[in-house]
Amino acid sequence: MRFALYDPRHGFYERGGRAGRGADFLTSPEVGPLFGAVIARALDSWWLEAGRPDPFVVVEVGAGPGTLARSIRYAAPECSSSLLYVLVEQSSFQRTLHAEHLLGWMGERNGFELEAFVSSPQSGDGPQFVSTDQLPEMFSGVVLANELLDNLPFDIVRVRSSSSAGQPVDQVVEQLNVSIGPDGEPELMVCPAPSAVAEDVLALAERSPELPVDTWFPWHGAARVWLTEVERRVSTGHVLVFDYGAPTSELAMRPDMGWLRTFRDQQRGSHPLDDPGAQDITADVGFDQLQLRSSAEITSQAAFLRLHGIDELVEQGRAVWNERAHIADLAAIRGRSAVREAEALLDPDGLGAFVVMHWSIND
Repeated sequence: MRFALYDPRHGFYERGGRAGRGADFLTSPEVGPLFGAVIARALDSWWLEAGRPDPFVVVEVGAGPGTLARSIRYAAPECSSSLLYVLVEQSSFQRTLHAEHLLGWMGERNGFELEAFVSSPQSGDGPQFVSTDQLPEMFSGVVLANELLDNLPFDIVRVRSSSSAGQPVDQVVEQLNVSIGPDGEPELMVCPAPSAVAEDVLALAERSPELPVDTWFPWHGAARVWLTEVERRVSTGHVLVFDYGAPTSELAMRPDMGWLRTFRDQQRGSHPLDDPGAQDITADVGFDQLQLRSSAEITSQAAFLRLHGIDELVEQGRAVWNERAHIADLAAIRGRSAVREAEALLDPDGLGAFVVMHWSIND
């Protein structure tokens, strides 16, 4: 999966794959600016709660082409004057897109320059934006991740039970690995899971007795490592994750690995091993696998957006449209657009059903 998505020469994202209208798939920020406007309201609430810190650091991981950052900037939140926004993106191709239409972009920063950036008071000069392929080493602020975890490499595992007459049931963990077949093409093969993975999977099975045996499900090892790194680096602040997923036991019950998908050109792709690098690979996230020291607030995207004022923004847009529809100017069009965007973002059978995990990090 790392090769298929991120290889410098052959990876899907390095070959131009990305989110957006007219691209390969659509995420909430690409629906329109309304999603970013609601996130901007959440950022303001946390900035005020923290005592208006300067700088106010926001790190978006998996920033893609920078659509969410642009929407937040356009929304002009109250925290803007103190805002330092870091767009973390592994794909060098997508990082080249950040300079386009993102006023206040300061270029790429890494290492010492990145650490200096996230510790620089703005004194009213914000917002400023930088691009990087790495998390800052230590900071206070907010981490945003929209549809990141489903794109991190995952294992495919199952728990199997075996017993002989009079002997207790023995559980083992197997995983699917990719190998190169006799014809030179990649193929899947069943192998014993490494001991560290097996231990964690069996621990999940013990606390989730409803998890079926002999059924394949995703194991989000890279997502677990990512959260551990985030917790290590964020001294105080918030971690906000949006993604599609369900409890692992529910994912395991889906027939034919229904939690595993590929996308390209706004359509479902083919088998994940077909033509590596030509399509996105993604999996629903088993959210019960993800833990931090503090407990997460878990809700739906629709509930989170309503909590942070999407209905108020929609009513404002509707009022502008009703007032200016006869003029049909840009303000009127934006007002009508907000109403239509909200329908997509709150759809209980679509984006509105996405899971939101919110952690508050304290010293």
